[in-house]
Amino acid sequence: MTHPHGARAQGQSRKVHSAQVHSALTGARPMSYWLDQPDAPAPLEPLAGRSAAELVVVGGGFTGLWTALQAKEAEPGRDVLLLEGRRVAWAGSGRNGGFCAASLTHGLSNGQDRFPGELATLERLGRQNLDDIEKAVARYGIDCDLARTGELSVATQRWQVEGLTQTAALARQLGSDVRLLDRDAVRAEVRSPTYLGGLWDPAGCATLDPARLAWGLRHACLDAGVRIHEDSPVRTLAAEPGRAGGGLTLRTPGGHVTASRVALATGAFSPLLRRLRYYLIPVYDYVLMTEPLSAAQLASIGWSNRQGIGDSANQFHYYRLTSDNRILWGGYDAIYRYGSKITAAQDQRPATFSKLAGHFFQTFPQLDGVRFSHQWGGVIDTCSRFCAFFGTAHQGRLAYAAGYTGLGVGASRFGARVLLDLLGGQQTELTELELVRTKPIPFPPEPLRSAGVQLTRWSLAQADRNSGRRNAWLRALDRVGLGFDS
Repeated sequence: MTHPHGARAQGQSRKVHSAQVHSALTGARPMSYWLDQPDAPAPLEPLAGRSAAELVVVGGGFTGLWTALQAKEAEPGRDVLLLEGRRVAWAGSGRNGGFCAASLTHGLSNGQDRFPGELATLERLGRQNLDDIEKAVARYGIDCDLARTGELSVATQRWQVEGLTQTAALARQLGSDVRLLDRDAVRAEVRSPTYLGGLWDPAGCATLDPARLAWGLRHACLDAGVRIHEDSPVRTLAAEPGRAGGGLTLRTPGGHVTASRVALATGAFSPLLRRLRYYLIPVYDYVLMTEPLSAAQLASIGWSNRQGIGDSANQFHYYRLTSDNRILWGGYDAIYRYGSKITAAQDQRPATFSKLAGHFFQTFPQLDGVRFSHQWGGVIDTCSRFCAFFGTAHQGRLAYAAGYTGLGVGASRFGARVLLDLLGGQQTELTELELVRTKPIPFPPEPLRSAGVQLTRWSLAQADRNSGRRNAWLRALDRVGLGFDS
């Protein structure tokens, strides 16, 4: 959605009154729409007593589930155990927007800035990965409303049109059949008075119900013989004493398990490796979901091709239709808490919900009167290069993937493949990638960490207000390779 200042500057958006926002938010349930389903699977028993496994996967989000499932696909007889601290999909995998993108690099521009020499390879692998997700969903009969709708990037200020033109040229060089749309063409796709241009990638993204994808993967893992224990947070992980090259022991409140290999897929939560604390920060993202639109309301905005949409501001919005014609609307505010604190209380932020609702009605004034049924938030595991990074520890017996920065629904399956290659000690096309071999720049300790994040957020907002012009702080970040541009 457009930055509100940009919309007023173009004279394309009326003022949204606080009473309209308040009315639209009244009664919204404070939880993820995706998880608010009556047929959610029953919980699995926690780990109890002593156990052992050839491979233990820590984390029941997308990365952990794909890792366990692909391990069994490759070796059906392999003993695989997955430990989840709460319930499968309760965190980021069940609270996101349901965009399943082909990009492994958080977009072409970020990939070009950081991995120019292998961008073509990463794009090929990303498209193949998305194809393979679609095939797996069909093969396992996972009912998650997956639709290969593509993604529409929209410009809401003049300076953003040039950026979309540059992205289109790069995408075409890499073989993508993207469509650059002028103002009339983009509004013919989706009717918003804020749109000035657009870029449609018809094949590079799918939309889906993320909780149902995770639950479907859980079911597929169980059918394949993976042992899954929920409500089993891993408190400690250590090498077995006195056994060089031996197994790793993981302890939960109810028991412990010894593993030959461990795949760590915990995202932003309590890293079991101290080093990960330097590379990750938890950033809160917030989402609204409307009630189902009537036929007349849907007709008023068009959207017949049902693309996922993201605007092109630094502080951007993402939005899409669900199978029952609700609009999911999220993004814009990215909130960091001092000391990298994660608390359930921060999942609800009324000021952000009000801001998002106001932006929604500026984008779609014809939907005046629509109400929101759900409002929620949660943390994203963010790193300084905005895409996943990988590594090993304990002499290669443990591998980790983290830092997806909000684009993990699709990239997590690729990340799982990397983890299994790393744990196998194999030299493969994936393990030889610069993306896999290198790390992002670490974040500084507090209080510099918080000060840097807040200064960056302020600077990005200023850039959106000033035709995209980056101030001295953002230019300095660009020079050292942090490149905050979204």
